Amino acid sequence: MATILRFSPLNLRRIENFRANRRGYWSLMIFAVLFVICLLAEGIANDRPMIVKYDGNWYFPIVKDYPETTFGGDFDVATDFYDPYLQGKIQNNGFAVWPIIPFSYDTIDFNMREPLPAAPSTRHWLGTDDLGRDVLARLIYGFRISVLFGLALTLISSVIGIAAGAVQGYFGGWVDLTFQRVIEIWSGLPQLFILIILASLFAPGFWTLLFIMVLFSWMSLTGLVRAEFLRARNFEYVRAAKALGVGDFRIMTRHVLPNAMVATMTFLPFVLNGSIVALTSLDFLGLGMPPGSPSLGELLSQGKNNLQAPWLGITAFFAIAIMLSLLIFIGEAVRDAFDPRKTF
Repeated sequence: MATILRFSPLNLRRIENFRANRRGYWSLMIFAVLFVICLLAEGIANDRPMIVKYDGNWYFPIVKDYPETTFGGDFDVATDFYDPYLQGKIQNNGFAVWPIIPFSYDTIDFNMREPLPAAPSTRHWLGTDDLGRDVLARLIYGFRISVLFGLALTLISSVIGIAAGAVQGYFGGWVDLTFQRVIEIWSGLPQLFILIILASLFAPGFWTLLFIMVLFSWMSLTGLVRAEFLRARNFEYVRAAKALGVGDFRIMTRHVLPNAMVATMTFLPFVLNGSIVALTSLDFLGLGMPPGSPSLGELLSQGKNNLQAPWLGITAFFAIAIMLSLLIFIGEAVRDAFDPRKTF
């Protein structure tokens, strides 16, 4: 284990610089805890019990569907654990262990007696939206979708952008000019209108939206990587490698790219931030995830449309503000970690 985790002195200095930025370090810890909680959302907010003991047998509805005949029901259909008859059967013949929040993101609470959207209460800690769905459950699931979408978009667009910038900067000449003209034309297209057209042609979904967003977001790191490769292509070690007959691909990946990645890594948290904001904006406009999906942007839209229910807008605002602030602080710490002039 010690061999696997052995770091070079340079990387050890970077880790120490990152930890020395206390605000960024604790922001990373808080963000990691929130992300892990959201990954376990099915065990925290769900309209099914985690464990059911019935007639001496153990069942796990959170991971497997059971017909209601399993618990003394009359029909061979999916079990509705909010059915009072089935709840009485389970209570008389065993017990059920429910999650902390007994509602999923799409669960409509038909037992509400007050007008919707309902204010926060002991039943719904952050209230409900205008359809009677639990706001906290939708917030947890929406946070997970936003972060996973942002990570996927950042990863894919960064790989494409770094590859394009590396080819431009290393070869230069007509290759660089051609790529630059293509990027200028592509970046000048009206992205919002194209997104509206594509959203009307394809069924909205996570992967469809990710593909559409990658079409326009891959240029975020291209200019930075291009500049780094243009600067490094004339260094002595690159010329020496060419003189020894080393191939262009090997020089780019083994010699130039590691140096270019130092500057690139400092931008990745901010690119992730922009990816999350982009998804939130599209969901707010109704061009993002399919209707009914948990989304921070959709929660913001609910707050705008229901000004008499301020908890909707306040919840969405603070959730987005805290998440983006944590990512900004993490980005500042990463920038300090890779800054060779920074010493603590």
